[in-house]
Amino acid sequence: MASSLEDKMVCLAMITTAHGVKGQVKVKSWTKEPKDFASFDCLYNSKGDVEFKVKIVGQIKEDFIVSIVGINDRNQAEALRGTKLYVKRSMLPKLSQGQFYHTDLVGLMAKTMDGKELGRVKAVYNFGAGDMLEVGDLVDYLPFTNLVVPEIDIENGFVLINMPDYVEVKSEK
Repeated sequence: MASSLEDKMVCLAMITTAHGVKGQVKVKSWTKEPKDFASFDCLYNSKGDVEFKVKIVGQIKEDFIVSIVGINDRNQAEALRGTKLYVKRSMLPKLSQGQFYHTDLVGLMAKTMDGKELGRVKAVYNFGAGDMLEVGDLVDYLPFTNLVVPEIDIENGFVLINMPDYVEVKSEK
């Protein structure tokens, strides 16, 4: 049975490494306001079967130093390295008409203005210069701008792409 959009797990942050000897960890946040990941009562692993109650106790550059209930030493903290922290979509703030979360784009079919299918949106990235879409077998990422992506239709499962001239499709070898 497929889960509804509201039950979908949404990744907010990731534990990058242990910090110190008392079980604290460094966390990289992907929320609009970086500290907001810690505002939820519980965060979960990707399967939703492990709960994490977190508290921000410090910050180093863009990463947060976090304590997690039940994690009391460096070995326990090290075991969490790379763990992504999720919430159920239903826990996120409701959006206005025409707004969406990046996770809503993943899996949508990307179509050119003339209807050619480019493949599915694999991921949304931000390397510091704005959001980029990874689509199908395209060699390059697509800038996630109104010019390149003039239409997003989540209900019907597609994004419309005004294909930039420089983008190539991966060739079969």
